[in-house]
Amino acid sequence: MEPEDVDAAQQALMRFVRNFGLHQPERTPCGQPLPVSESHAMVEIAREGRIRQVELARRLRLEKSSVSRLVTNLVGRGWATREAADDDGRGVLLVITDAGAAAADRQAHARRDRLTALLDHVPDDQRAAVVRALQTLAEAANESS
Repeated sequence: MEPEDVDAAQQALMRFVRNFGLHQPERTPCGQPLPVSESHAMVEIAREGRIRQVELARRLRLEKSSVSRLVTNLVGRGWATREAADDDGRGVLLVITDAGAAAADRQAHARRDRLTALLDHVPDDQRAAVVRALQTLAEAANESS
């Protein structure tokens, strides 16, 4: 790998992070007034309906203590509840509430609208390549962590 390629990739990634708003931890890039980590948690909880807290931590790649704090925030918002896992007295099961499902739906629509607007600025003949590049980059990040 050439140093110039690494430098160019770093600069492009930093510009994207800033322009897309990923560096603003108090709100999602699609403008929702909620920390990005909580938004990602809501995606997983809404997808499953109910999920073990340790599984949520694994999927988000966050420490247990970080997930515990963000789940406390979600419970405080009325978007999820904590229950004891049936098969494990120490396990915590997170269950989405009706209000949480509605919030997750609003977030999903906001994400879709923001990504649609972003991809509308990518020339039609380059759009599929951009999506493939993002998928490749995501896989590379997964393999390198």
